[in-house]
Amino acid sequence: MTRSAKDFFAPLAVGAPAPLREIPARPSRAIHFFDPGNEKMAAKVPAMVGTVDVLLGNLEDAVKAENKERSRRGLVEIARTTDFGPTQLWTRVNSLDSPWGLDDLTTLVPEIGDKLDVVMVPKVQGAEDIHYVDRLLAQLEAKAGLDRPILVHAILETARGVANVEEICAASPRMQGLSLGPADLAADRRMKTTRVGGGHPGYLVRQDAPRVDGQAQYDAARATYQQDLWHYTIARMVDACAMHGIYPYYGPFGDIADTVGCEDQFRNAFLLGCVGAWSLHPTQVAIAHKVFSPSVEDVAHARRVIAAMGDGTGAVMIDGKMEDDASVKQCRVMVALAEELAAIDPELKKAYDAIEVPA
Repeated sequence: MTRSAKDFFAPLAVGAPAPLREIPARPSRAIHFFDPGNEKMAAKVPAMVGTVDVLLGNLEDAVKAENKERSRRGLVEIARTTDFGPTQLWTRVNSLDSPWGLDDLTTLVPEIGDKLDVVMVPKVQGAEDIHYVDRLLAQLEAKAGLDRPILVHAILETARGVANVEEICAASPRMQGLSLGPADLAADRRMKTTRVGGGHPGYLVRQDAPRVDGQAQYDAARATYQQDLWHYTIARMVDACAMHGIYPYYGPFGDIADTVGCEDQFRNAFLLGCVGAWSLHPTQVAIAHKVFSPSVEDVAHARRVIAAMGDGTGAVMIDGKMEDDASVKQCRVMVALAEELAAIDPELKKAYDAIEVPA
């Protein structure tokens, strides 16, 4: 049976901090992954503070089994010795069915729970996985004497997880957001692609055959258009997150050298409603910051529409286009994001502040 609605915001353990009633809208354009057990990579973390919205200590995939404990201890050391300032600290723990997932949580929360903003949980199948993590975190927070709840971020990496996406989003007040996990999801769905994110040249539509005297010329040259393998999943994820007041993210784009393809994929996700994406290399941080920040032109137009609409009712014509109350709602989303980003990004603040709105 489900819990009574009046109990939903009660702590799940005596002494645990009260759950949040609204997830903070903190900028997280790039979630930059690093292996805390890799000394060379770990040494770069302090210098990245303030240059990226989220730094994530990765304990799961890409960390060999024999290095799991070293990476966990490395994350504890980094968190203890680093002032993260405006940058959020996240971690991706090992999956709940692994030998390391429980130890990740029981080590990290007591030792660095005051530094951790979000715990990313891989391969979430349904609400039961979030319920387990929710209760465990409450117990650990109470024991550690934490005064704020650690939030939970789920990765959609299985067909069952996608099928249960709405109940996953609704499973706990801790839910911060969801990320697309394209590689594991492709394997679970038996998709025929070995790419980590991005499109595929074989997934396409083809122009109709031209006709001559009413006869189709099937052997004639016909244009093709590559399609997006992930459009359905991202759109469903965005809807589920919006419904529950949490945030959707594009996951990894594996071809580091293809900066053009990465930018296109990130932009598609941004336009559909995602607020950020994973970064596997510093070059992708710059791409994410560019794509997931509204352009000066878009912000200028949004402010102009808001100013022209007054109380937000009725309709006006701007540059030959009708703008009405729905337009104002869209524009307010854009302006709110610009203001959030300007608060942490001096260059964006300078650019946005220079915008002049016609009277």
